[in-house]
Amino acid sequence: MDKTSMLAIVIVSLLALFSIFWIASRSWRIARHRASVTATPFPASWRIILKQRMPYFRSLPADLQLQLKDLIQVFIDEKEFIGCDGIVIDDEIRVTIAAQACLLLLNRKTDFYPKLKQILVYPSVFIVKNHELRSGGVVGDKKRLLSGESWENGKVVLSWQTTQDDAADPRDGSNVVIHEFAHQLDQEDGNANGAPILSSLDDYSSWSEVLSREFERLQYQAEQNTPSIFSYYGATNPAEFFAVITEVFFEQPQEFYQSHRELYTELSHFFKLDPINWH
Repeated sequence: MDKTSMLAIVIVSLLALFSIFWIASRSWRIARHRASVTATPFPASWRIILKQRMPYFRSLPADLQLQLKDLIQVFIDEKEFIGCDGIVIDDEIRVTIAAQACLLLLNRKTDFYPKLKQILVYPSVFIVKNHELRSGGVVGDKKRLLSGESWENGKVVLSWQTTQDDAADPRDGSNVVIHEFAHQLDQEDGNANGAPILSSLDDYSSWSEVLSREFERLQYQAEQNTPSIFSYYGATNPAEFFAVITEVFFEQPQEFYQSHRELYTELSHFFKLDPINWH
C-alpha cells in the first residue's frame, strides 16, 4: 500500500472518529441542558395555568404529574411558538399546548418530537389552500377550514380557540393537540403512515395486524354510517386513523377498552400507559 492510500485511510478514520465524537458530545450537551431545565422549579404561574386550563392534569397519578411538568419545561425551552393573525404568544398558550402535547411522551424514552421546531398558533380556525387537479387537467386552489395541521417540515399549526375548548373537555374523545402531535410521532421515521417508531421490531407484526383490521372496520362503519367511538375522519387513511384513535385512547379509555380491546392493548403497549383509571 502506497503512502497516498495510507494517508487517505488515516484521514477517513479520523473523520469517522470526529463524527462519532461530535454526535456523542452533542447528545451529552443536550442531555445536560435538559437536566438543568428540569432542575429549575416549575413556575407557580404555570401550575395555575394547568389547574385552570387542563382538568386532565388533576386526574393523572402523582408520578405522572411530576413527569409531565418536567416534559413541559423542556418542550417550552426547545420549541418556538409563533403567533399568527395577531395573536400574542404568552405562557398560557405555551403551557396549555405543551401539557397536551407532552401527554404522548409520558413514561417513554423520548427526544421531544425531534423534527418539530415551531408551533404556529392562530386565534381560531384557519384557512389552508391546497392545489388540486380538476377535470380537464386544470389545477386550482382548494380552500379548507382547519383547527390543526401537522407538517413534515418541523411545524405544527393550531387553533388556540379549539385548543382551549378541547383541553376543557377531556372526555369527549376529541383533542386537536393530541391529534396533531400523534402525527408528529408518526412522522419521526419519515412520512406519516400510521406506524410510529415502536419499541422493538417484534412489535410491528401485531401492530400492523391489529391496526389494519380495525382501520378496515372503521372504513366499513363509515360507509354504512354505523356508530363508532372513533370519528369517521379516521377512515381517511392509516395516518389519520392512528391520530384519531390516539385522541380516544387518552380521552375515552374505558369505552375504547370495552369495544376495541386488542387495539387498546397495542396503544397501551406503545405509549407505556394505561389511562383507564385516570378519569
